[in-house]
Amino acid sequence: MVLAHWFDGRSSRPRAVQVRLLPAPDGPALELHVPGAPPRRFAHRAVAWPEAWNARRPQPKLVADLGDDGSLEIDDPAAWQAALDAAGHRPGLAQRMQTRWGVFAVVLVLAVAGLFAFYRHGTPWLAAQLTRHVPLAWEVALAQSALAQMDAGTLKPTTLTPARQAALRARFDALLTASPAALQRYGSYAPHYTLAFRSGLGPNAFALPGGTVVMTDALVETARAQRLDDDALVGVLAHEIGHVAHRHTTRMLVEQGVLQVGLGLALGDVSGLVATGSSLLTGLAYSRSHEREADCHALALMRHAGLPTAPMGDLLLAMLRDEDSTTPSPQAGKAPPTPEDPPQSHGLWTLLSTHPDTLERATALRAGHAPYCS
Repeated sequence: MVLAHWFDGRSSRPRAVQVRLLPAPDGPALELHVPGAPPRRFAHRAVAWPEAWNARRPQPKLVADLGDDGSLEIDDPAAWQAALDAAGHRPGLAQRMQTRWGVFAVVLVLAVAGLFAFYRHGTPWLAAQLTRHVPLAWEVALAQSALAQMDAGTLKPTTLTPARQAALRARFDALLTASPAALQRYGSYAPHYTLAFRSGLGPNAFALPGGTVVMTDALVETARAQRLDDDALVGVLAHEIGHVAHRHTTRMLVEQGVLQVGLGLALGDVSGLVATGSSLLTGLAYSRSHEREADCHALALMRHAGLPTAPMGDLLLAMLRDEDSTTPSPQAGKAPPTPEDPPQSHGLWTLLSTHPDTLERATALRAGHAPYCS
């Protein structure tokens, strides 16, 4: 028997009682002995059992909640614990984590590993499956809205001649005609591909969901200045076609949504802060994965069309050299890189970049294959 004070919920005055803990199939049962009244039995699940917080320093008092029947205040935690042990009580995982550092460490490692696996593998896979159900019309509307906003801001009308635009569009259409069905990530996905030209934004090309690919005048000029033929620009277009075919923009949006929901379920009320901070880093990683996927699509498409990929690699290196030449070097007097001495990777900035290392990509494109392409 363990001595306790019973607050029955109807009076503010406690009553001195005795408590007996009895073995039961689903866990110890509690038997309450009140003077002058028959014993009252509570099943294991009817009691909110107090948990120990420190195995070496027990609390001076324990409280067991009996629900509608009030609560018990136990003044002798040691006697209570001995009675629990004798009745076959087995502490739950939460209590073991609170009293044993080893259990806490194991659970923490497993939780971190689970979250990382969800982020690294589960989220991209789930997003890829959910993207199948996103309507093409939604992507087209999103692309039209985004392009209209850019046209009102950073982008300007193209200055390329109609003949130059027509020549590049002909190469773009020929590339699409040569695209095999095996390269389609989503078999029933049939976007209407269009090639648009704009000035502004420097040497660049980007794909919008739904099939719109935009190439800037500066990119065409960079290829001309480097004396690269149109195969270099066609390689860039093949890369952007890969972004559309794999629905990378839509997948990115879905991935971020899945990540937010997943962290909310895993971390509860604190997930807002964690998810906000992690969205940036996870988005960067997914973007690097998408860039590699688009590179692999370009390599396969160019190979199928019988076109070289080395000019695209040369164009990437030229753009990187131009970027480095406009960035002050911390090493005074160092000569700018040449085609034979390509620029070096930038360490941490490569990690925190939305694109894979440009030198790595250019090397793969010049070789016609990449180790990360299956």
